[in-house]
Amino acid sequence: MTSFSAFSQKYKTASDTVKLNEEYVKVSNNVAELTSKLAIAKNNLPGYQSKAANAVSDAQNSVMESSNQASKATNGDLGDAKSAKKKANKAVKDAEDAKDANNKIKDQDKKIAKLTSELEEKQQKLQELEKMRTAIRNTQQ
Repeated sequence: MTSFSAFSQKYKTASDTVKLNEEYVKVSNNVAELTSKLAIAKNNLPGYQSKAANAVSDAQNSVMESSNQASKATNGDLGDAKSAKKKANKAVKDAEDAKDANNKIKDQDKKIAKLTSELEEKQQKLQELEKMRTAIRNTQQ
């Protein structure tokens, strides 16, 4: 995703250099901070994916156990029915955990996309400031 902004020179003269440099430092720091946050978010994603995979596996196992226990309960006694109910409740809980884990992955993906977009914007701004800096230097010569 590339965007081209209408390049209007905000800083034009040598007297604007101090303000330009202040903004340049500020934007550079923002780029560094966003880069760090993005790296952390990307590094955390595999952990979320692993937890989600485990949660899905647990949910599938719980469903199988619940189904097996329900089959026993149809021909069994009250104890079998109670056990089937417990396993069914566990299956529901595990399914909810799997759903929550998958939602965390989606949230992390959104966070990564947002940080990437913000980083691209700041990098574009940095390039614009660099062009202004170069233009001021060229007019001084």
